[in-house]
Amino acid sequence: MRIAIINGPNLNLLGKREPDVYGNQSFEDFFEKIQKDYTQISLTSFQSNTEGDIVSQIQEKGFEVDGILLNAAAYTHTSVAIRDAIAAVPAEVLEIHISNVYERESFRHHSYIGAVCKGTICGLGLWGYRLGIDYFINRKKQKK
Repeated sequence: MRIAIINGPNLNLLGKREPDVYGNQSFEDFFEKIQKDYTQISLTSFQSNTEGDIVSQIQEKGFEVDGILLNAAAYTHTSVAIRDAIAAVPAEVLEIHISNVYERESFRHHSYIGAVCKGTICGLGLWGYRLGIDYFINRKKQKK
């Protein structure tokens, strides 16, 4: 099984940025841990602050992997291009948010990508990525 994690703007600052909202752990440290915990699957990670790079990554990985965990960050609320990229690929995509976007500013309550994603996990910190991985693992078992 192959799962791609694609992270959007400012997620390169996890562990430094607003620790009261996003926690103290860097994504690199978290990713290293989940790679050790999920040795039975192939995990890749990509982060960009640039919308076009995220679109390109979805287009590339969306034909190679079994699932994508996408934290589009602020682009969730603005990007039709990312929405269209998700709709164009066969891989299922889960929308991930570390914080609970519904407890935050009202402009964060709308997602352009949610309607083309399989589901959304938000507000559970980095655990949301683990839940997404577990979803894809169990989904594959159910399809057999």
